[in-house]
Amino acid sequence: MIAALTFPNIDPIAISLGPLAIRWYSLAYIGGLLLAWWYCRWLTTRPPREVSKEAFDDFLLWATLGIILGGRLGYVLFYKPGFYLANPQEILMVWQGGMSFHGGLLGVAVAEIAFARRRGIRLLALTDIVAVAAPIGLFLGRIANFVNGELFGRPSEVPWAMVFPHGGPLARHPSQLYEAALEGLVLFLVLYVLVRRRALEREGTLTGAFLIGYALARILVEQFREPDAYLGFLAGGVTMGQVLSLPLLLAGLGLAIWARRARA
Repeated sequence: MIAALTFPNIDPIAISLGPLAIRWYSLAYIGGLLLAWWYCRWLTTRPPREVSKEAFDDFLLWATLGIILGGRLGYVLFYKPGFYLANPQEILMVWQGGMSFHGGLLGVAVAEIAFARRRGIRLLALTDIVAVAAPIGLFLGRIANFVNGELFGRPSEVPWAMVFPHGGPLARHPSQLYEAALEGLVLFLVLYVLVRRRALEREGTLTGAFLIGYALARILVEQFREPDAYLGFLAGGVTMGQVLSLPLLLAGLGLAIWARRARA
């Protein structure tokens, strides 16, 4: 018998008022959006000041729609297309779970392109600021995944392994916490350091750095995370998360190289 840490069995419902139940996962989305919005407004006060605070007040709604619609459609198309093709009425049942970061990223990208064109803002000036704040939402979202006991890791004998309520009797990596640390805290600090070094004045640098950092963190943690049961491992033993992260890595590298050459 391998010793394992006790999973902190926190009620996924944070607030219950009669028939109304507010989950930690919902609060993570709301808190992430509001904190990111506040941080973005602060970033607009730093050079080159290409985007105004008022613009981000308006963009918050666009970003919210991009995250929710993109995240849901990404999950439907990337992870369970067969199921939702047979059950299209469940596509809108977001309260049952099922969101994809990669889909949400695409949704936000579409929102950014449309908003920048509508407001006459340089696209990369907008995406750089949004990219710097994105790890806030990633951190809170992964903590909510941990609270829900979902997206847990592979079986392990490490001292900090846990037996998750829905993961069977085996102790597993708390991979949600690995993702929260790398995609959230570490990536946030790296981007903050770049901001302090005036990277906002080198358009595209921060967007590229975010894409590279997220992709590397996700590809690494997928080595410890249990693949989705309905997908399993793909060809060569890779996971869907790794496959979807590879284009982000390539795009981030390309953008970082372009930004470096553009200022040379």
